[in-house]
Amino acid sequence: MRWAKVINNRIAFRLSGELIRGNDWEAEDYRNKQQIGILSKVVGGNRQNDPNYNGVNVYGDETSVNLSQLAAVLASGINSTVLSQTGGALNLQSQANAYFASIGNPLYPTTAQNNAFISALPSAVQPTAGFWLPFYLGLSRNYLGTQTNVTRTGYNEDQLVDYNTINAKINAGIHYKLNDRIEASFNTYFGTGTTVYTGANRYSLRGFKMAQHKAELKSKNWMVRGYTIQENAGDSYIGDALGAFVNEAWKPSVNNANLSGSWFPQYIYAFSEGRRQSAGSLSDIQLHLAARGVADVGRFMPGTAAFNNAATIVKNTPVSKPGGAKFLDKSDLYVAEGQLNLSEVAGFGDVVDLLVGASWKQWVMNSQGTLFADTNGNIRVNEHSGYIQLKKKLLKDVLTLTASGRFDKQTNFKGKFTPRLTAVFKVAKESYIRLSYQTAYRFPTNQNQYISLQLGGGSSYLIGCLPEFQNYYKLNSTKPGYTAASILAYRAGAPSDSSRLVRATYREVKPETMNSYEIGYKGVLAKKILIDAYFYYSQYNDFLVSEAVGQSQSESLGKLGLYSPFSTNNVSYVQNSSQKVKSIGWGIGLEYKAFKDYIFYGNVFSDELRDVPAGTVTFFNAPKYRFNIGLRNESVFKGIGFNVVAKWQDNNYYEGTFVSGTLPYFTWVDAQVTYHPIGTKATFRLGGTNLGNNYYRTGYGSPAVGGLYYISYSYNL
Repeated sequence: MRWAKVINNRIAFRLSGELIRGNDWEAEDYRNKQQIGILSKVVGGNRQNDPNYNGVNVYGDETSVNLSQLAAVLASGINSTVLSQTGGALNLQSQANAYFASIGNPLYPTTAQNNAFISALPSAVQPTAGFWLPFYLGLSRNYLGTQTNVTRTGYNEDQLVDYNTINAKINAGIHYKLNDRIEASFNTYFGTGTTVYTGANRYSLRGFKMAQHKAELKSKNWMVRGYTIQENAGDSYIGDALGAFVNEAWKPSVNNANLSGSWFPQYIYAFSEGRRQSAGSLSDIQLHLAARGVADVGRFMPGTAAFNNAATIVKNTPVSKPGGAKFLDKSDLYVAEGQLNLSEVAGFGDVVDLLVGASWKQWVMNSQGTLFADTNGNIRVNEHSGYIQLKKKLLKDVLTLTASGRFDKQTNFKGKFTPRLTAVFKVAKESYIRLSYQTAYRFPTNQNQYISLQLGGGSSYLIGCLPEFQNYYKLNSTKPGYTAASILAYRAGAPSDSSRLVRATYREVKPETMNSYEIGYKGVLAKKILIDAYFYYSQYNDFLVSEAVGQSQSESLGKLGLYSPFSTNNVSYVQNSSQKVKSIGWGIGLEYKAFKDYIFYGNVFSDELRDVPAGTVTFFNAPKYRFNIGLRNESVFKGIGFNVVAKWQDNNYYEGTFVSGTLPYFTWVDAQVTYHPIGTKATFRLGGTNLGNNYYRTGYGSPAVGGLYYISYSYNL
């Protein structure tokens, strides 16, 4: 709804609002993915045939360990505890080696033989030895293998987030003419809603609020304005972190104080015992499924009181605290800007147009440590900008030249000056050729600079690109980072051979710069055909890319800690590419007025990034080719009109922090019929998007979207 009114030709006000409620499409991609930090790919397998299954829209299964490595750590820890308790008098490892050697070192000892070993020990350590023995046998008899990784059982996304979308928006504004040349205004906007979206994680936004307030004073030749944007995360939380921490609330992955009550130790125990008791007659996958069944006994099931209680605690605990998934973000933006047409004010507008302007921005990041590294207080980032533009028409308006320059300075980076030159040639009536050379810059975003976020409740982190983050996370000292590719190569070999590891090199980040050249044409031919075409070539220096590294969680383990996902922190941050990166693109748009008011139209676009170093994550997620083709007539017969358009998108290799992979090409058709009864203020619409209901997705992790069909009535548009 919208209501607006003018009073005495001096004061005007408006009030508008919108409410949307519906059930959103659900993310149901249960394919398997392989991931280390932000590097990921979709692979084969499922929960029934891959013990290390990590479903795209399954959460809690990101927690992964290497069975033999964890078993070795746990067995050694138990043995050390017994040694300490007995004053060094009892070494389980030595006792077991001697005992099983005395009976011929059988590959599959019988239960009676195991019991004989345990009963010979002091009664005080017999329960501990009974739990330790399957770990010992699993390692010494290679029951567990060396390359076997296992993930915990996760929860599907629809069991963790709210798909009942509701969004409300309210806009209000008042305008006042101080005189015939100057107008003052104040406008305010407020919106709140609940939805789910994909970013670094899958976020469930609940009660998210955003407001914008703007005051402006403007005249024909100048304007000044100030505005603020304020947000409140409400009860929003990370969906994948919720799954992981509900699992931990039910049964911790590894609790050294209660190993027999921990998930992975139970799994290893059951797997090793299954192999021993079956004397090798069961396959690996049979043993994995059986071990998972043992470890999952009593698991919190969605819909039960136990699950709901655990989920409520996780949802209400800040993500900056152990076991939390909630955001506390209340960040703000403040802006002041002004612009002046100096040539008109100074009276030389008939010679050259001269436009100048300036702006100031301040971002105030306030996430209380749940998104940014702001646990010690708000972070403020300032940006100052100034620009000038000159425009001159020559040769009786056949040639129009424009030159502009802009200077920007931000808190953490040196200032950047970016000039631009354009020329527009009138080559015929209603036909123009345009040429441009422009430079641009890109400061790392505030998230790039200051993010400090644990992904999915696991051991993956997004961190800021500023040097202090390297110090805080000890990446340049006692817990160095190694490239993700080299870690995968290391894990493919023996734990003792760490020669494959490559130390990651951090370089202080600079703003990205770009030089671009464009040529274009726009014109009307024979009063029936409108053509708009362009081609551009761009070259980037210091292109901003994402770096994926791993570090050992323990300084004492050193490089060995990188051999298992369970003892590795995956860390990602922004860096500058050492190579120049290029982009090339072109597009052609056509409209043809065929007969009466029927218009055929269409366009085709292409964008491509080139010379990107192998293994670099750019997040340049544009498909190489796209096209649209349609037919419309706004007045077919007595207020009836229509529009139909077919859209196509090429295969697209999509890079996301959540998951990367190739999205297949798709085609969909949108159509709408409009009826506007002559002499009334009413408008009826009947239409749909993706009429064929072919489900497609434009980003990994997001839902596949089908058809949307609608009928609407509007009054007094």
